[in-house]
Amino acid sequence: MANISDPYTTSYAKIAAVTDPDTGQVELIEFFDCIGGAMWCGHHYAQSPLVTSTRAIGSTMRYLLKKGKVTLDLEGSRFPAGISEVTVAGDEVGITYIGMGGGGVGAACARSNADGVIRSRSDPAGGGKVASATIWMPARQRVLIGVDDTDTPEAGATWTLAHNIAKEVEDQESMYLSHTIVQLFPVPFRTKNCVGLVCEFATTDPAGLTSRFKALLEEYTLSDETGMAVFIGFDPAPLRPFGEQVKRGQVSWDDLQQIKDEHLEIVLSGRGAIGAVAAIPFSTRYEEALELWNGKG
Repeated sequence: MANISDPYTTSYAKIAAVTDPDTGQVELIEFFDCIGGAMWCGHHYAQSPLVTSTRAIGSTMRYLLKKGKVTLDLEGSRFPAGISEVTVAGDEVGITYIGMGGGGVGAACARSNADGVIRSRSDPAGGGKVASATIWMPARQRVLIGVDDTDTPEAGATWTLAHNIAKEVEDQESMYLSHTIVQLFPVPFRTKNCVGLVCEFATTDPAGLTSRFKALLEEYTLSDETGMAVFIGFDPAPLRPFGEQVKRGQVSWDDLQQIKDEHLEIVLSGRGAIGAVAAIPFSTRYEEALELWNGKG
């Protein structure tokens, strides 16, 4: 124990808040270090009236929240911790956590120093105390970048290139959240496996992020048919019918041109743009994304 500087604190590495200006919803994304603690929080926080859903995605716990302030009737073992306030004011989001005992330590100590937190305030915590804490973060936008057709039969792999570019463009304004491989219909002109990619970001600088990603993709792609599409918005569900169509069969460029969505931009218009757009609505939906839908196994 002599080498553990703070034996009763486990910190979150990064936290982001993605907002939806149309509905007022907030998605809180916490990158956890301790999976047990994150699952404990997800289980109990779900009881908070401000929490409409929880999902564990890779090394993140995600909470879909609505704005407001509530009083939580905490009870040991049954409801020991929760989220009691969600605010969106200008370009900042505030989240207030409250908990008793170890739940109070999580509320007051675990999140305050995470990357993405602008400032925080917290109560003394530990033992049997009830403690609360508030963290403030930038109000970020969700940006989904779809990529397809970057390799050749001789070299390359689209999924690795997309991931490495996403890591390279991450900075204080743009947080890299997830990477999803999407199985598409195996068209005759595929390289081999016929998958598209979608990388998810939470950002305050969509234009800068898009520009930097595009520049690196153009530099490192091995194909003349590379496609890149960008969706800037809270929920890509309107693109779902097109994504399903591309997973089920061959789709033409004319079909792609029928999509009218102000949140979507085709950035690189090679043949791979079809797969790039199709991948976007399957972001973080890993089981569906990886299924082969042509009925041939």
